[in-house]
Order: sequence, then structure tokens, then C-alpha cells
Amino acid sequence: MLRRHITEHLDTLPGWAKRSISDLLEHAGHIEDRLLEYDRAIIEIAREDARSKRLMQLRGIGPTTASALLASIGAGHDFRNGRQVAAWIGLTPGQYSSGGKARLGSITKAGDAYLRGLLVNGARAVIASLGEKQDRFSRWVRTLVERRGYWRAAIAIAAKNARLAWASLKYGEDFRLEPSAE
Repeated sequence: MLRRHITEHLDTLPGWAKRSISDLLEHAGHIEDRLLEYDRAIIEIAREDARSKRLMQLRGIGPTTASALLASIGAGHDFRNGRQVAAWIGLTPGQYSSGGKARLGSITKAGDAYLRGLLVNGARAVIASLGEKQDRFSRWVRTLVERRGYWRAAIAIAAKNARLAWASLKYGEDFRLEPSAE
């Protein structure tokens, strides 16, 4: 959109400004082409890798997220459980306690912002694609959105996906995502 708007007004600029901006637009076009190539390569690699395929069975996890999870978590041996992974990514609430009473706050946002963003965007896609689905997971998501609100539900789905991704990477073929466990 911006590129088209700039291109329309390019002729109104003086000589060197017009040339500089044209060069920059051309350079940005090359970068976008390279990014598309990289995206295609990530998709191809993810479709061929057994671990990525297992991760992509989770709702809200596509090739890019699966590749990022695989690169960040590896086989999951650095974490004792899925909750540690969710905390490491920054998808767990902060805890405040005083006088023996613990209170949960907003998510900590500690950890890997890129991975957290991918998981949250995937969770938002899950919420957007609910439609009239009536399977157990869809009913859970729908009631979660109604009960806690859109953003908290998105964070909860992202955290759940992080925990399930850890289990999938840690246990490999032994981990089975059954429809009732979604």
C-alpha cells in the first residue's frame, strides 16, 4: 500500500531524491523476494521433518512456528516439564505474594518474544477459525473466551501449545495427541 502510494508521487520529487527512493524501493522489493524464498524453504523443511510434522498437528502451529520451536527447544531435554517451557517463553502469569496470599498478575513477557509472538498469533488464528465447530477443544476455547476474554484466552491457548509442543518434542512418537486431550 505504502509502496504504491510512494510510486504514484515519485515523479513529483527532485532528481536525486527520486533516484534514491527508487533505489530503496527496488532494494525493498529484492528483500521481500528473498523473504518469500526463505518462507518457502521453511515450509518445505517443516513438511519433511517428522518432529515438525508432529508439532504442526497442534492447532495454531504452522511451519514457521514449528521450525522456531524446534530450533529453540530442540528435544526438550533442558526443561523438566511443559510449564517451564511456557514460563521460559513468557506465557505464564507473574506471581505477587504478601502476607501469605499469592496473587497472579499479567504474563511475565520474559524469554523469547519472537516465539511468544508466533504462539500468540497462532492462538488468535485458532480463535478466529472456531466458527461453529463443536469438538471438545473448540467448546473449551469458546467458553474460555466467554469466561476470561479474548486476550487471556489467546495467551492460555499459546501456553497450552507450548506445553504440548514440549511434550511432543520430549517424548517423540510416544506422545500421542488424542482428540479428547486437545
